[in-house]
Amino acid sequence: MQGELIPHKMLTQDAFSTWLGIEILECEIGRCRVAMTVRKEMLNSMGKAHGGISYALADTAFGFAANTHGKFAVSIETSINHIEALEEGDYLVAESVIETVKNRLGFNIVEVKRGDELVALFKGVVYRTQKDWE
Repeated sequence: MQGELIPHKMLTQDAFSTWLGIEILECEIGRCRVAMTVRKEMLNSMGKAHGGISYALADTAFGFAANTHGKFAVSIETSINHIEALEEGDYLVAESVIETVKNRLGFNIVEVKRGDELVALFKGVVYRTQKDWE
């Protein structure tokens, strides 16, 4: 399967990302930009977006970009820094770029932005299996 098509296939099989309303903006080998809008049911008790919302968006971008290289790739360690609180109606964009594939591990930082404003930084390590995407 062509690498840039893999994230589109992944999204059709991902009920959680679909529920979040994640859409693929751009996708090519080693790179994926995804976006979503924060909805009321995503807010916490303080009226701000639950931290898991920006985390899930970044994790989806990370997973999609990692899999464009044609092998099943799974995250083995991830973390996030929440920089700004998010509100209902915020439109978020996350971009993941994984350029170098030299071994089974890949390292990446994903920026989550609201417009030009950086709202979260996600760090991830991915493990590439030997299983090909079909």
